[in-house]
Amino acid sequence: PLDAPYPPDMQADFDQLMKGAPPLKLFRTVGRNPRVLARMLAGGLLDKGSISIRARELMILRTTALCGAEYEWGVHVAVYGAKAGLSKEEIAATVHGGHAWSREDAAVIALADTLHERPTLDNRQWEEARRNYTDEQLIELLMLAGLYRAVSYLCNGLAIEHEAFAPKFPPA
Repeated sequence: PLDAPYPPDMQADFDQLMKGAPPLKLFRTVGRNPRVLARMLAGGLLDKGSISIRARELMILRTTALCGAEYEWGVHVAVYGAKAGLSKEEIAATVHGGHAWSREDAAVIALADTLHERPTLDNRQWEEARRNYTDEQLIELLMLAGLYRAVSYLCNGLAIEHEAFAPKFPPA
């Protein structure tokens, strides 16, 4: 990871994104390529979108867990888990499965699982997902799955060290 001081434009991006907190190790590491960092930050989906924060975080947590990206999973648990209304049992189930999800939550988990196995949905799976989410929402969920698979590649490929505030995967 880069150490401060950061170039002025990078510092401005960090200030806006982190709202006064120190920049994450992931961003400081990707910052070794300022162009990639700028594009990464510009492509985020952590704003108020067409889906609930709960659906967003379930997709991110399940996708990063399936990819073995403990760093990113832990950051999202720490920063967004409570805001998304996720219990400890639900958070653990994003890693290990075995939870009785609501119909809407189960649709997100099934979508993440399917996309992890293969990057497509058959007509039956698409129609099942549409019982719980609109086309607009499904596009956002699909994009989140792909985006966080890419973030998982960065975290794992660069061996990003855990943030002190972020939990690790729970034991099985």
